Amino acid sequence: MSYTPSEIMTIEAARRLANGTVCFVGIGLPSAAANLARLTHAPDVVLIYESGTIGAKPDVLPLSIGDGELAEHADTVVSVPEIFRYWLQGGRVDVGFLGAAQVDRFGNINTTVIGGDYAKPRVRLPGAGGAPEIASNAKETWIIIKQTKRSFVAKLDFLTSIGHLEGGDSRARSGARGAGPTAVITDMGVLAPDPVTRELTLVAIHPGITVEEARANTGWDLKVAPNLAMTAAPTDQELATLRELQEKTAKAHGTSAVSE
Repeated sequence: MSYTPSEIMTIEAARRLANGTVCFVGIGLPSAAANLARLTHAPDVVLIYESGTIGAKPDVLPLSIGDGELAEHADTVVSVPEIFRYWLQGGRVDVGFLGAAQVDRFGNINTTVIGGDYAKPRVRLPGAGGAPEIASNAKETWIIIKQTKRSFVAKLDFLTSIGHLEGGDSRARSGARGAGPTAVITDMGVLAPDPVTRELTLVAIHPGITVEEARANTGWDLKVAPNLAMTAAPTDQELATLRELQEKTAKAHGTSAVSE
């Protein structure tokens, strides 16, 4: 079966989520990938959403953290303070799975404003939500984002959630917990931080993508791992499961609810 760049990005992200992992999920692409993992190889993954749902098992992808679909099919629903205080700040979240509008070379992300200053931006985005707390407290963070020069920028228009700050040990010195961003999954490949500098490095590319294309879609001089890997093409089962989930979501909420 043929596939789109968005599909291989979502599927590659889903593959990385191991069964039994406690994952704090963002809306949009992270939610699509996390639920695909739950429907395929990781049926016992524990999906947590910011609204207080634990063990969410939605039939369709949620429109927002307040979507009733999440509570209806969750193992339990607790208060928002309990989600953040007991689960996240208590060190009980294995993976924080986030999207972004912009990411820089150290995995810092922007979901707040694009262009201009904060008071009068060119575009005002949905904002921080719980992302700053997730990025600062989860044991590790994954970011899923389409790779373009508009999204992979040398300097963020606004720092919403920290990654590895200025690189090196700057994250640890800031007091942030956890390992920070350990993977950035895009429609071109996968990036991981250098173990010393913490600069994002291309460690895998998707079939049909070249290093030159990845570099051309990055707003900084992208470093490439010497042992660059290639991700596996999606299987028919992975594609069929993802497409069925998206079709059910579109039927329930309209095509605008399906992340592309």
